[in-house]
Parts: sequence; structure tokens; C-alpha cells
Amino acid sequence: MRLARQPLFAAALAAPLFAAAALPAAAEPYAIDPSHTSVTFSVDHLGFSVVHGRFSEFEAEIDFDPDAIETASVAFTIKAATVDTGWGPRDEHVRGADFLDVEAYPDITFVSKSVKLISAERAEVTGDVTIKDVTNEEVFEVVLNKMGPSPFNPDQTIAGFTVTGTIDRTDYGIGYGAPAIGVEMPIRIDLEASPAG
Repeated sequence: MRLARQPLFAAALAAPLFAAAALPAAAEPYAIDPSHTSVTFSVDHLGFSVVHGRFSEFEAEIDFDPDAIETASVAFTIKAATVDTGWGPRDEHVRGADFLDVEAYPDITFVSKSVKLISAERAEVTGDVTIKDVTNEEVFEVVLNKMGPSPFNPDQTIAGFTVTGTIDRTDYGIGYGAPAIGVEMPIRIDLEASPAG
């Protein structure tokens, strides 16, 4: 879900705000704040309940020019072994060959291909997701929650985003327990990012 210098998403959505604020137009890397970023997912369990999980280690990269949104790029990498569903035995199973096989495939990645602005606060980011060496094109919606100076440090600009989408795990060769164990997996990324310079 390298899944992104997440800021890229931010940049794409925030372009109109950059222009409105008359900020200088130049490609600029953003860096995520890991203490205020989360990567989560959910899976239906036999129709009885929904299991929620998260990944605790990830890296993001982004390059963005507010005057050339179409050239923005995002890459995001998740460390598969950091999956956490709140129950140790299940986590070990998910790390094994039936699911993520983290020893053979340590990374889950997203690399953007295009950004389509829907409004000043929303965008669709299309890119390649790779899980267990299987790559599929996926589309994620990105919402700009808020962008502005930090109330604790006016010299620091913060952009907050919510990224959502759904993937079919069987498209990546992860068919264990399907369809009793949910196939379609909603993904959500909540993040804060700031200019890296």
C-alpha cells in the first residue's frame, strides 16, 4: 500500500490552495509525519464480524509541482511483516505463505501513474499496487482534510489527507479461505505531511 511519499496525494489535491496562496511554483518533496499517519484495512470474517488490521512501518515519497499537477508522482512502501490485527496467532498466519508470505515478499508497494483532480478537496490517484510480485492497477480516492500552518509552529505547513480504496486480494494470488473470508478489502490511509525542505 514504496506506497507513496504520501504527500503526493496531498499535493495533487492541494494544488488550487497553493495557487490561491500565491506560493512559489516549484516541484517540492513532502515527507509524511509517521506519528500522525496510519495504514489500515478490514476483512469480513465469515459474515459474522469484520477484522480490522494495520501496518506499522511504511515509507512514502512524493514530488509535486502545483503548476503541473499531471507530473506529480507518488511512491509508497509498506513493510508486510508489520501487519497487526490485534491477535498474535492470526498475525503469524497472515505473515505466512497462505497470505502475505513476508519472508519471500517483504514489501507491498504503490507507484502512481496519474492524478485526476475532482475538486479542490478531492482527487483520484491511479497507480500500480504490487503484492507478492503481482502488480495490478488500482484507483484510490484522496480527500484533503485541511492544509495550513501548524498552530504550534507557524513556519511549518501541514497537509492532512484521507486515502481510501478497495482491493481484491485474490487478484494478488491470496485466495486462502475465499470467499468465506472476505475477498474485497477496504483500505484507508490517514496521514499528515509537510514540505521536506
